[in-house]
Amino acid sequence: MVQVPGGEVTLRDDRRKIEWTVPIRPFLLGRSPVTMSPQRIPLVNVSWLDAVALCNRLSRESGFAECYSGADDDVTCDWDADGYRLPTEAEWQYACKAETTGYRYGELDEIAWYSENSGGVPHPVERKAPNSWGLHDMLGNVWEWCWDLYDQEVYGSYRIFRGGSWAEEARGCGASVRRRSHPTFSIDDLGFRLARSSVQ
Repeated sequence: MVQVPGGEVTLRDDRRKIEWTVPIRPFLLGRSPVTMSPQRIPLVNVSWLDAVALCNRLSRESGFAECYSGADDDVTCDWDADGYRLPTEAEWQYACKAETTGYRYGELDEIAWYSENSGGVPHPVERKAPNSWGLHDMLGNVWEWCWDLYDQEVYGSYRIFRGGSWAEEARGCGASVRRRSHPTFSIDDLGFRLARSSVQ
């Protein structure tokens, strides 16, 4: 995993036309999305609830404290636990941008698999250039679930995913693009990446 330094990030919701700034504590983030060994192709067809359960399972197997408790629409996170979890969308965007200021951290064909270069399939991770913090496939290849609710008043339990995918057009592969779906939703271009809180 990559150690991500603390800082802050500004998020934007184009639908509601609002912006807000979020402080970021140092944390750990997977160098690439979770994969299916040994092919190193991202794990897909995984719902948000599946991802949360897998985080807890991997925590148990590694001897870490589980971050998640509860079930279905009532999952809570212990942010002080040392186990695996999903990144928040603020953490995800902050890590994706890696102190760059543009829509992407590099030229799209050099950093991402998307609709124009993927051949219609996901690809093994870490075949494209990483960002300056050593994180691969933050854009393209597969969308990545984040912890956050999208807009509870309007969408209820819908959770956020980020990053674009092998099936997405170029404009959908940007650091600030936000999508959402029900936590039981799964599809062949949506996966997740592991995070851990930095525990001293």
